[in-house]
Amino acid sequence: MTTKAPALYIGHGAPPLLDDPVWGGELSAWGKSLLKPKAILIVSAHWESAPLSLSATEPGVPLIYDFGGFAPKYYQLQYPAPVAPELAARIKALIGEPIVEHRRGLDHGAYVPLMKLYPEADVPVIQMSIPTFDPEKLFALGQKLAPLRDEGVMIIGSGFLTHGLPFIRDWTINATPPGWSTEFDIWAKEALERGAVDELMNYKSLAPGMPYAHPTVEHFAPIFITLGAATVAEQAPETTIDGYWMGLSKRSFQVA
Repeated sequence: MTTKAPALYIGHGAPPLLDDPVWGGELSAWGKSLLKPKAILIVSAHWESAPLSLSATEPGVPLIYDFGGFAPKYYQLQYPAPVAPELAARIKALIGEPIVEHRRGLDHGAYVPLMKLYPEADVPVIQMSIPTFDPEKLFALGQKLAPLRDEGVMIIGSGFLTHGLPFIRDWTINATPPGWSTEFDIWAKEALERGAVDELMNYKSLAPGMPYAHPTVEHFAPIFITLGAATVAEQAPETTIDGYWMGLSKRSFQVA
């Protein structure tokens, strides 16, 4: 009997989180608490593409080092997870509309957190693009994908609960978070606990801390795929990681 896999929303941070004993340790502990899924479908803030697109399903496609200004070692990272052609076919069947397959490797929004959650790289992974920033359409997309969870496929939205990089003044890991970051974080936490998806969808007008918390919205958008796949009515999301990193909220949650 296949065990139902959870839906996750995770903050993925930059590659240096791999060397952060606190956040890296939290992700590692979270991974150890989870049953190993049959496969992982991950949606990263760093791939916006329409029509809906999937990453490579043939082995040997290199990772994408889509960042700059970091230590040379981060450009040597490897995460040789198995590819997932069967999952790609299943996604196409569930979505019921044209999907483009790219010869594209995983980007850092996918492999950085996965290197901590599943460091053995022994779970098949496929990455899906963000085809729109419309919360309702992303939620509906997550609902279409929800049956995958019953088949043992973990669905992960990978972003950052606050991501106001232009407004960060202290780039140290333990920086005091700015007011706009804490205000948005607390608001989102309370809305998640109440299952108020409609309020979360209207974050641009309802959330305190906007537009500073998300001057661009790609790091918040994956949350709606997670919430759609979670069918929130089944239970409230459970926060597994909270706190701040360089002043940004690293709040992450799962729906079992």
